[in-house]
Amino acid sequence: MSIDIGMAKRGRQGYHFDDIAIVPSRRTRDPEEVSTHWQIDAYRFDLPVMAAPMDSVMSPDTAIALGRLGGLGVLDLEGLWTRYENPERLLEEIATIDPAAATRRLQEIYAEPIKAELITARLQQVRDAGVTVAGALSPQRTKQFADTVVSAGVDLFVIRGTTVSAEHVSGQTEPLNLKNFIYELDVPVIVGGCATYQAGLHLMRTGAAGVLVGFGGGAAHTTRSVLGVAVPMASAVADVAAARRDYLDESGGRYVHIIADGSIGRSGDIAKAVACGADAVMIGSPFARADDAPGRGFHWGAEAWHPDLPRGERVDIGTVGSLEQVLFGPSSVSDGTMNLIGALRRAMATTGYTELKEFQRVEVVLG
Repeated sequence: MSIDIGMAKRGRQGYHFDDIAIVPSRRTRDPEEVSTHWQIDAYRFDLPVMAAPMDSVMSPDTAIALGRLGGLGVLDLEGLWTRYENPERLLEEIATIDPAAATRRLQEIYAEPIKAELITARLQQVRDAGVTVAGALSPQRTKQFADTVVSAGVDLFVIRGTTVSAEHVSGQTEPLNLKNFIYELDVPVIVGGCATYQAGLHLMRTGAAGVLVGFGGGAAHTTRSVLGVAVPMASAVADVAAARRDYLDESGGRYVHIIADGSIGRSGDIAKAVACGADAVMIGSPFARADDAPGRGFHWGAEAWHPDLPRGERVDIGTVGSLEQVLFGPSSVSDGTMNLIGALRRAMATTGYTELKEFQRVEVVLG
């Protein structure tokens, strides 16, 4: 239902995760009986969690660690690890930059060209560890480096931008034709973000195995204030879940996975994302708070170092414990930033569900 914004404009009410709550049912379960596994294409994971491809969150080592814990780490193939042979010194510097100079210095650091041989080396390092290999490129860089990424043996190819469309129009350059690209690729593709029913449906029609819903960035993102672009996540996930339902009928049974990507800061947000229809979540800031995260208590994304129009910032978020503690506890805080999976299990058990796809049917209320 749309409402009047003024005499010449109407708008639809949208809802954030903070605006909704999950309703307990008549049945409860033991948390130990709950399964949090999910599968996309041929790849099965114990946890419905993907780590955002951000240098403050994922290094090759943390991607390996998350894979061994049951999740999926996605490497930013345009980040420091593919621009520098050893970026540790730069990561130390980023953690100590004066806030007033942070954006300019990030722009300087990320001006170093991406090196195809480093993309290969980083992905090979993850592959050698025996975990599922995932790497992300922006739509602008996908054509340039796709062959390198596939040749390196990536299992899941992620195309991630602030917003990605299946019908990008440009009068200056030949745009990436997602449908043709995905059809010709030998690996499953996850693409996004999107935030509406129609955009989600169009991305599903490209043949993507998964669709990212949201604008990413989260705590380090300023797209709303810089561009004025935003859609509340609870509504965005529910709308794209409706597109998935309709595409399932349209395609004769092809199920496209929905990954909520944005505004996932605490354990309750994960549960609400699934309740709205997500199969998994892509998160950044909760993992950036891990002691072993490469950001050393700071968090930033690709938008923070855009050379012309930065739409993000380096944020001091501190640390709370190891990556394993962030996922499984024990928690020493009561704000939902630790034991994310334990909280999800308890939310599912409290409402009587033992499988994630069943939990998508849970009742929610506003308030």
